[in-house]
Amino acid sequence: MTQNPRPSYQKYDLAVRPSPIDGQGVFAVEPIVPRRKIGEIRGESISVADARIRATRHERIMIVEVSTRRAIDFSKSSDPMRYTNHSCSPNARLCIRQGRVEFYALRRIEPGEEVTVNYGETHHEGRLKCRCGAPGCVGRL
Repeated sequence: MTQNPRPSYQKYDLAVRPSPIDGQGVFAVEPIVPRRKIGEIRGESISVADARIRATRHERIMIVEVSTRRAIDFSKSSDPMRYTNHSCSPNARLCIRQGRVEFYALRRIEPGEEVTVNYGETHHEGRLKCRCGAPGCVGRL
């Protein structure tokens, strides 16, 4: 489904649909320019302590720690970027700026292409199998 009209912090038109990587994914509807902001994801601001408790209770973790004290839980967010899947060879990066979780294109992203980021260190602690299928995939998250 295309998010229309999109909030001002979403810079490109995106669609959420089934992903070959995992569950739902977010896909470019229009070309995305390299090094440009794609959009943000907004959610519930919670303490890191609460975030770590919530992370143990759910298989799908939609939480990002934005500082040593605060985290954002996206599980109830309506932002399409909440469906951004991991890839060991991503086309975007997640950036934390002033407590906001923003996404930037690493290269040109074509219409129909899934937007992916490298999750980096996760609460899964290497126990979750990576399904990105990228060359050089590390195999675990």
